[in-house]
Amino acid sequence: MKTQALTERIPCDACGTLLKIDRSLAGKRVACRCGHRFRIPTDHFTETVLASDGVSHNDEPAGHHSSIASVANDDDVARVEAVRQAYSAMRQQLSQVIIGQDAVIEQALIAMLCRGHVLLTGVPGLAKTLLVSGIAGALDLSYKRVQFTPDLMPSDITGTEVLQEDRASGRKQFQFVEGPLFCNLVLADEINRSPPKTQAALLEAMQERRVTIGDTTHVLPSPFFVMATQNPIEQEGTYPLPEAQLDRFLFNIIVEYPTPADEFRIIKLATSDWQPELQPVLNAEQILSLQQTVRRVPAADHVITYARDLVQATRPRDPQAPAFIREWVGWGAGPRAGISLVMAAKARAVLHGRFHATTTDVKNVALAVLRHRLVTTFNADAAGIQRDDVIRKLLEHVKPPQKQAGNE
Repeated sequence: MKTQALTERIPCDACGTLLKIDRSLAGKRVACRCGHRFRIPTDHFTETVLASDGVSHNDEPAGHHSSIASVANDDDVARVEAVRQAYSAMRQQLSQVIIGQDAVIEQALIAMLCRGHVLLTGVPGLAKTLLVSGIAGALDLSYKRVQFTPDLMPSDITGTEVLQEDRASGRKQFQFVEGPLFCNLVLADEINRSPPKTQAALLEAMQERRVTIGDTTHVLPSPFFVMATQNPIEQEGTYPLPEAQLDRFLFNIIVEYPTPADEFRIIKLATSDWQPELQPVLNAEQILSLQQTVRRVPAADHVITYARDLVQATRPRDPQAPAFIREWVGWGAGPRAGISLVMAAKARAVLHGRFHATTTDVKNVALAVLRHRLVTTFNADAAGIQRDDVIRKLLEHVKPPQKQAGNE
């Protein structure tokens, strides 16, 4: 005997999560855990076979409620909660050494969840180096700091082959000695002070997560992050980073001056004998698992469309580019910017305990993703227009697309 199915899996229009819907809810509005409400089509339920006992035997796991209790896979829910708890624990640990700078800490952790690299830009004394070393202290990862100088050579960071003699046989052979890049977290301090040759050696490590010495390729540890700092004021004896390398950084984070209250606390703690003791919150295996969790976070089509529209609007030669972009921008962002916007939006959603990315998440990370991917024109520089000014005006101009019909 055939009849209509009593329950059916229906995806949420906003986040894509499969909801278990009872037949009695056909034609009614239901709510997903993500907060989105939508109407169940009356003709959605399919035919199924009833057993002799009159009960529909399907492949649904036992213990599920008959309506929308199963809004997400239990494992996914647990992972999202693990990310949120890890973020809270990291913030608590870093608050011992970093006063204020909450947005900077959040963006740095978002980049780590996205397998992205970070460029920290700020004047001296704003705890950029302390922030990176603090993150290393709150993570059970190998960490090394490289002070970039004009005489730094590529082999100084990648490693080199050294001729060594075997004492037993007397034979001599080359043996590779690893450089400071062979760790999980690398602090490239004052990265713009190194010559282009050294920056090029770092480029392969950032993009491919490996280094090539001679004809041999050496794979770097996983996870691998580069957190670089640079001083935007003192430019004597520096080598501006090429656009190709800037594009490899997920975020360019501007570290601002502290507020009066935060600066008071900084002075008070720095002039006392208090020594913070950071406890590791996550290890390498856990970070790799959290990175996979972020990739599983759904982003609706209208969120991806919004990220694409933002990136395309930065290109002055695009027919849809606004007039101020044609006047102020010489070169816009490439496709890697759109990928970074969506990935960072997913990570931010998870950090805040949500199961899907939104256009608000994209807006929140737009400055850090786009500011180092735009090249301004002479007109903009002469008028004192900064890249952040261009991006803020762009966010006002490009509106998020409407959701699909039936969504609220």
